[in-house]
Amino acid sequence: MKTITICCSASFYRQALEVEEELRERGFQVHIPHTAYTMKESGDFNVATYKTWFANENDWGKKTELMRMHFQKVLEGDAILVLNYEKNGVEGYIGGNGLMEMAIAFHYKKPIYILNPVLRALPFYEEIMGMQPIVLDGDLDKLQV
Repeated sequence: MKTITICCSASFYRQALEVEEELRERGFQVHIPHTAYTMKESGDFNVATYKTWFANENDWGKKTELMRMHFQKVLEGDAILVLNYEKNGVEGYIGGNGLMEMAIAFHYKKPIYILNPVLRALPFYEEIMGMQPIVLDGDLDKLQV
């Protein structure tokens, strides 16, 4: 059974849980960011609740650990799926963490799937497209791992 690691902004963790369920129904094993499960358990999907490091600099270690945990999930997966929805008026948003996770997958020659089109206006467009991702145009049926 192939394993897909979902990568996305914390703003998309509700969608990540939905996509996780859909991929499991299709026969995949799925890894998603740890905080998505915490959000599900609490019912609180407000990202600011979890980013405590901005208010308390002693919490930066939490951010470090969350990044390391998800980087490990990228390594353990057979491919990554980047969920890139609209965020703050930016269509197909991919942020810094998503870019780093993509870079790890790229370096380890794992297929990189991106759910929605990548717009030229994104700050990392050149780097994203240089990794030659497979853009699914919103259609999970195109996922071929």
